Amino acid sequence: MERWGLLPSGSPKSAVPKLGIDVRKLMEHDADPAKSVLHYLENHGSDLIVLATHHHAGNVGWLNKSVSEPVARKSGEMTLFVPAGVSGFVSFDDGSVSLKNVLIPVAAQPHPQPTIAAAARLVQQLKCDSGSFTLLHLGDEGAMATVTPPSVPGWQWRKQTRPGAVIDEIIGTARRMNADLIVMCTNGRHGFLDALRGSYSERVLRHAPCPLLVIPETSRAAGSMG
Repeated sequence: MERWGLLPSGSPKSAVPKLGIDVRKLMEHDADPAKSVLHYLENHGSDLIVLATHHHAGNVGWLNKSVSEPVARKSGEMTLFVPAGVSGFVSFDDGSVSLKNVLIPVAAQPHPQPTIAAAARLVQQLKCDSGSFTLLHLGDEGAMATVTPPSVPGWQWRKQTRPGAVIDEIIGTARRMNADLIVMCTNGRHGFLDALRGSYSERVLRHAPCPLLVIPETSRAAGSMG
């Protein structure tokens, strides 16, 4: 907070709540980290889960079955992944937000409207003045889901239809457009990893050039944004 200029240099920790921020550091001593996280979520709930991933033995650390799948699948809440080597859209040095290009892959199922609403709400809450949303449909143009993009001052909505392998095209498009964030919706019937099952999830997180925000269709966030 001091580095970002929100608090004077040398401020005590007790000054942080004055900014409207409540910070809690919890220590768990359980051999199963997923169990600890889920236990906390059961008792406290959460609007957003943020997970930093790292590579371990050739895999993305948070995506082995012992941690990521139980947390993401059983929590059923909106989750932001920040892949290894990606700085994200919030500056570590000064807290400034660099969110200009948002990629939203869309399909008939799950319906993408909650994802679109979530992306629009996010840039407004972060006070991002201008940028563009790109709706990416993979397959026949006529099969693209009917959506109603909300009006966001200073932001444009664009549509792209491309053939090819789903994950390869998502990653390729994100790189070509210098995406700052990818936003995806998953089918709540099968949980968090429905749209990113197996190696797909690992490939997105390993190769995506930006953070990935995933919204389960049955999450509280999706319900309030549909």
